[in-house]
Amino acid sequence: MKSKSHGVNVGSSSILLIFVLLTLLSFAALSLLSSNADYVLCQKTAEHSSAYYEACNEANRSIASIDATLLSLYQSGLTKDAYFDEAGETISYLIPMNDTQSLQVDLEVLYPENPNDGFYKISAWKVITTQEPEFDTSLDLLFE
Repeated sequence: MKSKSHGVNVGSSSILLIFVLLTLLSFAALSLLSSNADYVLCQKTAEHSSAYYEACNEANRSIASIDATLLSLYQSGLTKDAYFDEAGETISYLIPMNDTQSLQVDLEVLYPENPNDGFYKISAWKVITTQEPEFDTSLDLLFE
């Protein structure tokens, strides 16, 4: 009499194990690529934030210098018209952040009623693009 085996063959369980291992390997590779892309993005964001805050610090130092100059003009006893002739109505300057961006600061000069009032009002504090970025529109083809 012939005996029939009705169990799972060893070959099919090996194929299933190989399929599961390949699936886990592909998920691991995708996870590695995703984490690397997140790391690169995080580095770029940190560099941009650092450049922005360095530009803000430089702008604040410039504002402190402008404030001291406006105070000395005010204390010199100039009339309101002479004060604005010396100081101007507005003060604008750019502080470079990187190759393509700068921090633009615009100040409106004020004539205070007393020395404790402000000598200026910040009318603009923004990041602007100073030159158009160059985009790589070429396609790297496998065969040329």
